[in-house]
Amino acid sequence: MNRSMTTDSPEETARAGPPRRTGTVVATVVAVVAALLLLPPAVGAFTGGGDGTQLRGLRMLVPNAPGGGYDVTARSAAKSMEDGGVTGPIEVFNLPGAGGTVGLGRTVNEAGNDKLVMSMGLGVVGSVYSNDSPATLAETTPIARLTEETEIVVVAKDSPYRNLAQLVAAWKADPGGVPVGGGSSPGGPDHLAPMLMAKGVGLDPKTVNYVAYDGGGELLASVLGGKVAFGVSGLGEFADQVESGDLRVLAVTAGERAPGVDAPTLRESGVDLEFANWRGIVAPPGLDEAGKAELVRAFDELRSSPEWAETLKLNGWQDAYLPGDRFGAFLASENDRVAGVLRELGLTS
Repeated sequence: MNRSMTTDSPEETARAGPPRRTGTVVATVVAVVAALLLLPPAVGAFTGGGDGTQLRGLRMLVPNAPGGGYDVTARSAAKSMEDGGVTGPIEVFNLPGAGGTVGLGRTVNEAGNDKLVMSMGLGVVGSVYSNDSPATLAETTPIARLTEETEIVVVAKDSPYRNLAQLVAAWKADPGGVPVGGGSSPGGPDHLAPMLMAKGVGLDPKTVNYVAYDGGGELLASVLGGKVAFGVSGLGEFADQVESGDLRVLAVTAGERAPGVDAPTLRESGVDLEFANWRGIVAPPGLDEAGKAELVRAFDELRSSPEWAETLKLNGWQDAYLPGDRFGAFLASENDRVAGVLRELGLTS
């Protein structure tokens, strides 16, 4: 038996003198180190991952209701990042309101927090204007533009409109009596697309009866329930209902037909318009360079992962990746473009 495991008598202990502590100290240090190695990484620590690092403790804010485009994008990105080992578990939470500007305000108020990002897109750009938001996207830290996708013009399967020409004829005859629904507030893509469509067919955009919903989930229920004559939203939001036949696509707004969708483009239908939506990720202001770089790196890894490639395919999204400062330059140009379109349509001063 190992002597360190025997028990000496009191007399033997006294004759041996004071105990030697070297072995005990070494054993204690070894035990402590072993225990530390078994501890989970602290929030914000990095372990593992595709390049030897893994982002931990990330939270993703969705500024609209569950079921909308930002929600689908956020949850799809989070799952792909987790499955691909880019990050640990990501908490995705919704904070809807005012076309996304409630969530934007929360993000701006989290200055310096490099463990929070917000899913956003073209809709938030317009909502800043239409809601007179005190918080602006210029205050955020741009992380990445992720996707681009066509908008689609849809009706319920029992709608009397079998093609876009029939819809446009009814719309021009009675703009107020043919309401159009969108999953974004005024200034967002689901609003801008039908307004530009109206202008393209000779309607005054101010006569259009646009009904705003907080995301694609609410819009879908209204289209299926006949509360609006037609809806305009992103293809990814309604892909399941289109595939099942509950919704019929009359046209896609992109310059080319969408794979797997039996519908013409607007131009093929006689409307001279091409329009696409995009979505991306921003973070709070005031991040240090290391914090910003870590977030950009994580989305770089997402973009190159097979999990994300499959997600793009399943949702009908186009890869439109722009990282960091390049996304920031794009965001500034989009801000100017949307402001100009809203002024041109007479929807803002």
